[in-house]
Amino acid sequence: MKEKKTNLLQVLARRALLVALDGAIVAFSFYFALLLRADGAVEASWWPHNRALLYANLPWIVAVYLLSFLAGRLYTILWKYAGERDLIRLAGMIAVPTGIVYLVNRCFIHGVLFNSANAMAAVLIFLFIGGSRLAWRLFLNHPLGERLRGNTSKDPNRPVMIVGAGEAGAWAINVCKTNTGYGHVIVAVDDDPNKLGQTIHGVPVRGTLEEIPDLCTRYNIHTIIVAIPTLKGNRLNHVIDLCVSTHCAVQMLSDPQLVGAGTPQQGAFRELNTADFLSREEVTLDTEKISGYLTGKTVLVTGGGGSIGSELCRQVMRFKPAKLLIFDIYENCAYELLMELQQKYGRDVPVTVLVGSIRDKARLDEVFETYHPTVVFHAAAHKHVPLMEISPAEAVKNNVFGTKNLLTSASEHGVERLVQLSTDKAVNPTSVMGCTKRLCEMLIQTFAGNTDMKCVAVRFGNVLGSHGSVIPLFEAQIKKGGPVTLTDANIERYFMTIPEAAQLVLQAGALAESGSIYVLDMGEPVKIMDLAKQLIRFYGYEPGVNMDIKIVGLRPGEKLYEELMMDEEQDKMRRTVHNKIFVAPPRNIDLGEFYQQLQELAVAAEHNDDSVVEQLAKMVPTFTPTRENLKL
Repeated sequence: MKEKKTNLLQVLARRALLVALDGAIVAFSFYFALLLRADGAVEASWWPHNRALLYANLPWIVAVYLLSFLAGRLYTILWKYAGERDLIRLAGMIAVPTGIVYLVNRCFIHGVLFNSANAMAAVLIFLFIGGSRLAWRLFLNHPLGERLRGNTSKDPNRPVMIVGAGEAGAWAINVCKTNTGYGHVIVAVDDDPNKLGQTIHGVPVRGTLEEIPDLCTRYNIHTIIVAIPTLKGNRLNHVIDLCVSTHCAVQMLSDPQLVGAGTPQQGAFRELNTADFLSREEVTLDTEKISGYLTGKTVLVTGGGGSIGSELCRQVMRFKPAKLLIFDIYENCAYELLMELQQKYGRDVPVTVLVGSIRDKARLDEVFETYHPTVVFHAAAHKHVPLMEISPAEAVKNNVFGTKNLLTSASEHGVERLVQLSTDKAVNPTSVMGCTKRLCEMLIQTFAGNTDMKCVAVRFGNVLGSHGSVIPLFEAQIKKGGPVTLTDANIERYFMTIPEAAQLVLQAGALAESGSIYVLDMGEPVKIMDLAKQLIRFYGYEPGVNMDIKIVGLRPGEKLYEELMMDEEQDKMRRTVHNKIFVAPPRNIDLGEFYQQLQELAVAAEHNDDSVVEQLAKMVPTFTPTRENLKL
């Protein structure tokens, strides 16, 4: 308590000294401005009169300026970390009393030289007060100043705020003190009322999380580090939104498990990523079950060079397969993935890149006969909704008959289990792509019921960060200066990250109730408008102020709201042993009728015309083609 009182007295004494100094600066500035206006002609007959007039009015003039400085909280600014916005703030504090002096002089005093001297005095006050503070800042950062302060290490001019005053917050502060490259922590925030007013490693806890924007302004924060590992879901989204609104750099703990395990020299904190914009916790893996069917096995990933396929390959490699086969028609991405895996696991990593298309049954047979994979993850597909509206025949050839080729070849060559990647767009589809994915689910269930191979499908929502997904599109638009285009102000989507999607696929392969469709519990859908605003603020802009959002209308085949389950699945859907995954049991499909319709679809797909969409609608009764579908 005594130490706290001493610190308070020191702060008050420092501020009193600054107030006195500023009063002297104001008085001197007005005298010097009057002298400049008179061109130094102090012997002139009118000089004594104007000087006497100035002396008579200086007390209230100085008082008005000091009151403006106090009201504008000039003495709370840490000038060691001051920047452009602090100088603008100072200019505003000077402008107000300058206007008051002008009005009083014009209405009551009628000083001959006061108007011009008043304007010059304002400029001088800004230069002297701002210059004195910045000179002090330069002195403090000079080695001589640091020695006088007893601080021999130069702190970077990057004031940091720590969000969280718990164990993780204390660890983050210690990391910053140990590694000055992270910046200089000057304040922390926490919602625990017992921590407010306390200090952690010398850093004061000044407010709650809701006060982050105000404290960032008061302390001129450059970087915010969020150090509360328990923040999840909507609460984390809200805190990130608060941080991003300040236009400060925002970082998170790179690995919460590092907390309490020492202070790493680098990599303690990371930038925000797409996972931080999710409204729920990410899926965790049951590694024991996954190891049981992957370790020591030959694994084939179709579309292995794509966004989700490549992440599947990375995740599979964690479980030490005997061989990983990356099968893709586009060799560039597959080659880059191979180089990445070789760099991580060594040049002799058991990975082979195979170029080929799932449309080519002979090539698939060749792959299965040569390498004998026992596990297949099927991620190869045409997925872009608007493009498939224009080319429905190609969507059918690749997604439907390519999947049928893969299932046939896999079942003929002794594959133990096959996992098909599906989408929420397969539920009550309004697009060609969604309808073809629904047919893939039906193919999975027919092969599950008629072969020894375990076949399952995994249905999930939009994948953040994948090729063609909304966040990379928004980011590109923001970097070009906007506008950010949105199809509809009310559009909503379920979201997951690329690693999360890959984990769900691996976990579904471990559960492997043949013929089942697995669905991730993805929490509440996210409004794309909210996501766009978050990203705009993250890049330092303000929606509707210096970055426009333009509504362009729904694209062909696009829904306002996505669904994860069909009506007939709702009652039968049950939670698996993995609490984040639901499963829909197999449905009865008339095999003869279904394969007859597939033959008719193959004939229709020989031409890219209305007959393709009409046949899709016949096979999937819940498919509602949009008008654009029929204008090919």
